[in-house]
Amino acid sequence: MKITSIHEGTLPISSTIRNAWIDFSNMDVSIIAVVSDVIRDGRPLVGYGFNSNGRYSVGEILRRRIIPRLLVADPADILTDDETNFSPEKIWDIVMSNEKPGGHGERSVAVGVLDMALFDLAAKVADKPLYRFLSDTYGDGVPDEDVFVYAAGGYYAPGKGLPEVRAEMQGFLDLGYNVAKMKIGGAGLKEDLQRIEAAIDVLGDGSRLAVDVNGRFDLDTAIEYGNAIEPYNLFWYEEVGDPLDYQLQSQLADKYPNPMATGENLFSLVDSRNLIRHGGMRPDKDILQFDPVLSYGLVEYLRIQEMLREYGWSSRSCIPHGGHQFALHIAAALKLGGNESYPGEFFPTGGFADEISVENGRIKLTEIPGIGLEHKAEFYKHLRALHA
Repeated sequence: MKITSIHEGTLPISSTIRNAWIDFSNMDVSIIAVVSDVIRDGRPLVGYGFNSNGRYSVGEILRRRIIPRLLVADPADILTDDETNFSPEKIWDIVMSNEKPGGHGERSVAVGVLDMALFDLAAKVADKPLYRFLSDTYGDGVPDEDVFVYAAGGYYAPGKGLPEVRAEMQGFLDLGYNVAKMKIGGAGLKEDLQRIEAAIDVLGDGSRLAVDVNGRFDLDTAIEYGNAIEPYNLFWYEEVGDPLDYQLQSQLADKYPNPMATGENLFSLVDSRNLIRHGGMRPDKDILQFDPVLSYGLVEYLRIQEMLREYGWSSRSCIPHGGHQFALHIAAALKLGGNESYPGEFFPTGGFADEISVENGRIKLTEIPGIGLEHKAEFYKHLRALHA
């Protein structure tokens, strides 16, 4: 059992939207195909991966460091102990060899892209959908059969006023979502409050709306906004300050009584543990959004889950960033609190399998082996072209 070739490329997911920190006019992602010598139905099994939106493609790191280390590894060293499958854990150690601690920003994304493809491949070798493979291997063997999802949107965009905000929120409800998220911090407080109220008018209650600052605020602004939005009893108040400013997060927790969420831009076990130790996060109400792709992949995410248990956190407090099928499978397998969804953004990588629909804010997974990216027809064209 061998990996015969690895192919990577770059795929644009650009758009005119922006949040409080960046626009997406030049956004792209890395895509990867890991080809094996395991033959099913006359064709080799291939694992596919890509990185979440919000971080750019990482092809240079993949080409110069990560992929070469795997390709020169002894084939016996990348298999499970019983030699019946590929081992993402052993491969993780190989591709991270000769890497110093720290400096997680882009390296963690490159490793995560490969990690996704390896888990897709391993589940295909086992002939199981990824969530059942993960539940059997790392969970209790009884995965969640459906997953809570919320609609992430509400971006700033040219010509997007209050009528367009209302129409967008209505569109989310029409698709079957119960909870939506919008961006704030990219306009003044007065305008943002008007946008929030427009969204609540459609959703029906503040508890069905989350807001996301994307790390823009200093402490004073975070508290000012927090005081203003507190009466709405929002679903959560997200990533208010710089993701590594644990003191700001802790001080805000003393002032803001309603749920907060953060973690999507923390890319390692150590950074995640520092948030839990020093960020004032409250396990009875707050949400952790660590992204299994951006943070060195599922291998590292499993370590993060173990750490959270040691600190008394439930897996249900985790709702990953990213809005993709890989995290959806992980949420079902590890019994997380849910998963992000991008019903209208980041084409063609965002969203789930084409045949999946949202019902009462929840989604069932496909039963095809692996992640099921083959069932995202427009995206699969690009993945398949990597190794045509």
